Amino acid sequence: MSDTTGSRMRLTVLGGYLGSGKTTWLRHQLHVGRFGPVHVVVNEAAETSVDDILLATASGLTLLAGGCCCCVGRQDLITALRHLCDLRSQVTSTDARLNRIILETSGLADPGAIVSTIQGDPVLINHIVIDEVLVVVDALHGLAQLSSEPLGRHQIGAADRLILSKSDVADPAALTLLRATLRGLNPAAPQSAAILGEDVALDQLPPEIQAAPLPPLSDEETRGPIFPACVTVGDALDWSLFAVWLSALLHARGNDLVRIKGVVRTPAGRLLLQTVRKVVQSPEILPERVDLGEDGKIVFIGRGFRAEDLQRSLDHFINPTR
Repeated sequence: MSDTTGSRMRLTVLGGYLGSGKTTWLRHQLHVGRFGPVHVVVNEAAETSVDDILLATASGLTLLAGGCCCCVGRQDLITALRHLCDLRSQVTSTDARLNRIILETSGLADPGAIVSTIQGDPVLINHIVIDEVLVVVDALHGLAQLSSEPLGRHQIGAADRLILSKSDVADPAALTLLRATLRGLNPAAPQSAAILGEDVALDQLPPEIQAAPLPPLSDEETRGPIFPACVTVGDALDWSLFAVWLSALLHARGNDLVRIKGVVRTPAGRLLLQTVRKVVQSPEILPERVDLGEDGKIVFIGRGFRAEDLQRSLDHFINPTR
């Protein structure tokens, strides 16, 4: 695998905690053509992915599901990137060659570990250069995550640039405090904002604003590890009953449920369902398509959940006499 006729491919790492808005931001950037022709690599910790459905406008797309590419999925990432390098080396026309990759990481991934993996691979280092590490920060939940999740701090520390999502619905004082805290954790990273993926201006942060005091955290979260669990729902799902079941689950266990994401069939059409902790994000109706793919699969990411328990609970709630 040689690359002697052209420069290395540029790779942008897009990171951020679960539910921060990475895919929403990337969808908009692809729509407006910010990156030009680009191959998107999507990493999902769960076996079932939704983000590949939402990023279909990319020039090319590779899905890495079933493990974070900073740890258990590291070899899959290396293999996928080496494959892209192979394909690029086979194209003789410079204008037609792939020049840019965007890696959207799992919300459970440490971007710094991913950069080290790429830079430490003897093949990839000769074909790929890390262009930038972008980390999306949830303006509503970011401070709480930084106060309780060691991974959230690792992600901020690895960023070349920070993008604050949902800034339009965050309390202005809380947003200012979050920005000051981010500045304290990574003073070299410029901060910008985005609303539904669209870039918006941020006022300059006064230097005298103090960061929030963050408690010391060990790298091993004492509440236990975060794992994905997938639940399947059929096309005949009673949406009203499902909504009641989900509301009850969030009320009882919302602090343990970091993220819910899935595409379900409703009377209104294909609905993208997303939550971050106890907050249900505004639903989005997706276009119809022939290949239903992963429709009807909902991924729950959190602590202390098993797929079989969630499935049994949902089935019993919807069909109590079964």
